[in-house]
Amino acid sequence: MSQSRTSLPGRSRVTANVIRGCLGNLIEWYDWFVYATFSVYFASVFFPKGNQTAQLLSTAVVFAVGFLMRPLGGWLLGAYADRYGRRRALTLSVTLMSLGSLTIALTPGHDTIGLGAPLLLVVARLAQGLSVGGEFGSSASYLAEIAPAGRRGFYSSFQYVSIVLGQLAALVVAIGLQNTLTDAQLKSWGWRIPFVIGAAAGLAVMYLRRSMEESEQFRQEQARTTRQDPAVEERKGLIALFREYPRQILAVFGLAIGGTVAFYTYTTYLQKYLVNTAGLGKSTVSLVGFCALFVYMLLQPAAGALSDRIGRRPVMFGFSLCGMFLTVPIMTVLGHTRSPWLAFLLMTVALAFTSGYSALAAIIKAEMFPTKVRALGVGLPHALVTATFGGLTEPIALALKKSGHEIVFFWYVTACIALTFLATVLVREPSRASLLEAGTAAAPSGLTTTPTPQGS
Repeated sequence: MSQSRTSLPGRSRVTANVIRGCLGNLIEWYDWFVYATFSVYFASVFFPKGNQTAQLLSTAVVFAVGFLMRPLGGWLLGAYADRYGRRRALTLSVTLMSLGSLTIALTPGHDTIGLGAPLLLVVARLAQGLSVGGEFGSSASYLAEIAPAGRRGFYSSFQYVSIVLGQLAALVVAIGLQNTLTDAQLKSWGWRIPFVIGAAAGLAVMYLRRSMEESEQFRQEQARTTRQDPAVEERKGLIALFREYPRQILAVFGLAIGGTVAFYTYTTYLQKYLVNTAGLGKSTVSLVGFCALFVYMLLQPAAGALSDRIGRRPVMFGFSLCGMFLTVPIMTVLGHTRSPWLAFLLMTVALAFTSGYSALAAIIKAEMFPTKVRALGVGLPHALVTATFGGLTEPIALALKKSGHEIVFFWYVTACIALTFLATVLVREPSRASLLEAGTAAAPSGLTTTPTPQGS
């Protein structure tokens, strides 16, 4: 009885910190998806009047620019988090996203300020790209460090819970506005509402994140750095990362490629695929996608908790094996179905095995690096994979469909997942001693390569 009373306050603090960390993640991804959702309404506002396709293409290019800023965000904010703390980096990240949304919401149209309108839109998306790129590594590191031993998989899985919840929130706002305002009102001023919502929510989360506790592991790393001999120069940042942890970087690349492509295929592209290839109605596909994503969100904590019990590798093997053997059959059947129920079932199955990656995406990468380079080690390679493989998933799919070789895309996804399978085979479970040497108190069930001892 006394033990439970003693542990409850600590558990409550962990839960409170995890919630504050994940709320920021939710807002950032809400803002990210709001741009893609409402670009069809504001394209004519920011760019010169004329061809609508050219306007939409311009907004898509600006969206891609934000995507390409992710690696820079993973580098700069990851290094910032490793030097000044997870809390400060996470606060800065959500501030950048909020300011980007506020800029978009308040910027006058092209008719009013001319080229200043698209210029401010680009600046806003650059800030948001930096924000999203830096969020993952800092958030993954914080969740892994703040969670109690033996529960890190469970708590870290809420990173993707918040990502999916951000998608769902953007979809709910879009549906609400589309059913409340006319098309003319949305194109005139209604499209600004979701950006105002995102900016206001971001400022609120910024305040909440300032009150988060810094992780104990980072405080210990700061104390160790302060105590060390000034004559001993210790490498940190990008140089330390590439010189001392090259195998871990390659492991993150390998693990992220298949999971990222699967995530974007089954959460984003699949809804367009059901419309363009299967021929289902847009409203039906939106409902199917919403329901499947909601189930997917609920599966994250279950998959994370399972990894705490049986280890990271078995769960990752489950994802990669299912992905390699089921992707082609699922996509083939989905392309020919006219049943919304079958579409929902197959989309849910695909997202269920994808949970084996996404629920562990934060913790398996965070457990590979010591505290001094953890946010950078997780954030930079993950952002590079997302900006390339994630950003190219839909263009590759559409290009192959246009050329009449759509089935090749199914095998492309399968091949990417096979790389994750290979990475899972090559890395091994660490001993507790090696984890402690690397500066992480993670449980020995984590997935990692053996850390290089220099500077640990």
